Amino acid sequence: MKSSTTIAEALGYLKYFNLLQAYYDIMSDPIVNSFGEVDQYIGDEIVISWKLDRGLENANCIRCFFDIRDNLSANRKHLMEQFGFEIGFKSGIHLGEVAIGKIGALKKEIVFSGDVLNTTARIQGHCNSLGSDLLISGALKKLLPQSAYHFESKGEISLKGRNQKEELFSVTR
Repeated sequence: MKSSTTIAEALGYLKYFNLLQAYYDIMSDPIVNSFGEVDQYIGDEIVISWKLDRGLENANCIRCFFDIRDNLSANRKHLMEQFGFEIGFKSGIHLGEVAIGKIGALKKEIVFSGDVLNTTARIQGHCNSLGSDLLISGALKKLLPQSAYHFESKGEISLKGRNQKEELFSVTR
């Protein structure tokens, strides 16, 4: 969510919690319709994954982003009336393998772990500096089918903690 810290500070913790619930509700249909799965909610972020073939099919992983944005736009008036803010978001998309399992000594939780999660977070972290709400990795772009989306290379970018640079692409409709 864009400006989530500012929004949370202005709303207070209870109203902000209600905003998060509404925000995640608005995202639900696009996630399901694109065959995505919610892996984790982390504060104002949501981690969504796809089986590789389902995510690539019809560029579902990218379609999900734009469908969420459309749903937020359709709910703009309601969100503004209820919370006083227009809600936007940014996203990074990458591909790779993850390990899934229970972890924790005092509280067991199912977690997803792997380099792909860290890399995706680093990609998303470049959205502001590269002027894009959606950035994808070059590795993902190579596998995507032909689509109506427009891809613009942002160049080979150094991602924190990684030795190799990654070519990033902004995506628009």
